[in-house]
Amino acid sequence: MNKPIHINDNEFENTVLKSTTPVVVDFWAPWCQPCRMIAPVLENLAGEYADKITVAKVDTDKNPEWAMKYGVQGIPTLLFIKDGQVQDIIVGVAAISVIKAKMDALLKTPVGA
Repeated sequence: MNKPIHINDNEFENTVLKSTTPVVVDFWAPWCQPCRMIAPVLENLAGEYADKITVAKVDTDKNPEWAMKYGVQGIPTLLFIKDGQVQDIIVGVAAISVIKAKMDALLKTPVGA
């Protein structure tokens, strides 16, 4: 995958929690200005980390279920998930260097950690 994929609540478990590769989940909404600011960054990182990390986007307006389960209160919220477990979180806009550092750490996290 070289672009973020858009998933809905029904696809979340299979696409994210059962993924064999780490996943960065972007909880966002179309009206959210900070979400639109971070979108091109995630687009670039999805290409840079293609085949290593999946970037998945969840529109919280249309798909609130998993956002509520994870207690997402502000968007954008990025969840860094490996083996179905949240390893890290960013709430709000972050520098590309911060997001990349968390993605790199996700790749280094041992299975089951």
